[in-house]
Amino acid sequence: MRFDALFFHRKIRFAMSSLENTVLVLNRLWQPVHVCCVRRALGLVFLGHAQVVDTDESSGYSSHDLESWMEVSRDHRGPDVIHTVSHRFRTPAVIVLKRYERVPLQEIRFSRQSVFERDRFTCQYCGKRFEVRELNLDHVIPRDKGGPTTWENVVCSCIRCNTRKANKLPAQAGMFPMNEPKRPRWRPFFDPRATGSRNHASWASFVSSFTGEVAISG
Repeated sequence: MRFDALFFHRKIRFAMSSLENTVLVLNRLWQPVHVCCVRRALGLVFLGHAQVVDTDESSGYSSHDLESWMEVSRDHRGPDVIHTVSHRFRTPAVIVLKRYERVPLQEIRFSRQSVFERDRFTCQYCGKRFEVRELNLDHVIPRDKGGPTTWENVVCSCIRCNTRKANKLPAQAGMFPMNEPKRPRWRPFFDPRATGSRNHASWASFVSSFTGEVAISG
């Protein structure tokens, strides 16, 4: 069965919000490499560049091209269905690319969140773990004393310790970081949390869960 791409995009009728839901993208080795919207995912499947991964654990994981996914979708009952003039498609949660094998390596961008992750959400002065809302960044050498805002001079600090240290030097405050602050090494695997995407339950088998443990290695 063949479909014309232009016809597909013109005839698809569904709430825009559903078409913009996020889909996890796996490379040919079934490693997570990206996220995209449902519209883009179905386009890749239609063009033959990807297959939909059926994440029904009761039947085991399986991949489907457009035609077989239509067969799977035919008897599916639920809100996650896209209707065209003559067909229905269950919206995918995961797709696998047919040719792409690489795992993209990204240098960690310096940011508040990245510092928290590097330090494992642990105050580097009192050694306790906190929720993000209870954390702050501390310049080991204060900025008004020439300390730069860099990986090597910024650590995760709880608000109490941050207030106590204020703009003092470590020796003046008697407060030294538990670990020497360093630039993290490369992130080995894709982290969908970094994209701001909300993890779909069916992603769990492909993406490490983030419950305080992080993918950045120090």
